[in-house]
Amino acid sequence: MGQSARSNAANRSGAGGAAARVVWGVVDVAAELKELSATLASIEAVVNLDALRGEAGELEKQASAPDLWDDVDQAQKITSRLSYVQGEVRRVEDLRRRLDDTQTLWDLAEEMDDADSRVEAESEIAGLRKAIGELEVRTLLSGEYDSREALMTIRAEAGGVDAADFAEMLLRMYTRWAERHGYSFDALDTSYAEEAGIKSATIQIHAPYAYGTLSVEQGTHRLVRISPFDNQGRRQTSFVGVEVLPVVEQSDHVEIPDDDIRVDVYRSSGKGGQGVNTTDSAVRITHLPTGIVVTCQNERSQIQNRASAMAVLQARLLERRREEEQSAMNALKDASNSWGNQMRSYVLHPYQMVKDLRTEYEVGNPQAVLDGEIDGFIEAGIRWRKERETASA
Repeated sequence: MGQSARSNAANRSGAGGAAARVVWGVVDVAAELKELSATLASIEAVVNLDALRGEAGELEKQASAPDLWDDVDQAQKITSRLSYVQGEVRRVEDLRRRLDDTQTLWDLAEEMDDADSRVEAESEIAGLRKAIGELEVRTLLSGEYDSREALMTIRAEAGGVDAADFAEMLLRMYTRWAERHGYSFDALDTSYAEEAGIKSATIQIHAPYAYGTLSVEQGTHRLVRISPFDNQGRRQTSFVGVEVLPVVEQSDHVEIPDDDIRVDVYRSSGKGGQGVNTTDSAVRITHLPTGIVVTCQNERSQIQNRASAMAVLQARLLERRREEEQSAMNALKDASNSWGNQMRSYVLHPYQMVKDLRTEYEVGNPQAVLDGEIDGFIEAGIRWRKERETASA
């Protein structure tokens, strides 16, 4: 039951007030249970539970293969994906089970006129509302890179030593957020400032959809407080930049289908001895999709020259792919920056507040936010971004 409904019912007296309270409760709880069920049904359709269950079954077969760990990298990918898929299925199924149990509990409470069971049901509904809302936000992460792990770089900007200290505060905020969710992370690079704090730090957060989730944190964060480094106790404003990029999935080997290449052989020219110059040992390989041409004629046999030419072609294709991926990363960064550079303010003086300047979402407990309680900001940011993308489309 909503707080306003409780207040209105409580203000009535006698039997009429009790009757009104029951009517309010029935209407509010019944409607909310129906709404939550509809929301969860739409989530179930989006995540496609049947497909996830099928994928989990196939991955379980692969994970049970006796030669699984002959290829360590592939084994890790299989087991990691299996753990994620099983977790997603379990998460949705558990919510549906909780929702059904709560509906049963409420129906029994109404039938038995049990006030304690009503309170228990309302409490469970509050938890379901939060959990289903979080899961609904996950369904909004449909970008090409959203499912990847995240690379987060935090840099002190304007504000001197206060900015460096603020950068360290934000680093702690994000690592605490990861810990709260059970996500592991690695510190890839940290540059410490001379007096206090850090100049910059880069961390990699190992979690599915870490990039899609944290990408809304990119931008400039602003802190207003009484500086602990100012002898005169003056108010200081400092700025820290946060950059979030998806982890690029790369391999040192590029598969080249036979249909994608044309191989020409010809007689070698130049120095190399009689065997090289009198046989068709030279090889020219043309990669048809890209037009890249590689030749090799240094070896005495056509087989050796073809192997060398293929190695060069693979290296060139790998470099081309890296350049394309870097361009994609730069485009993502530019797109994020275009949303607006300054995105959140943390005010510790003269009042206490943290406010997102894009979504208008705010809380009055900065310490909780700096301790990693940022899910509300993240969810608001994801919804805000989706609305903008839909409007643009």
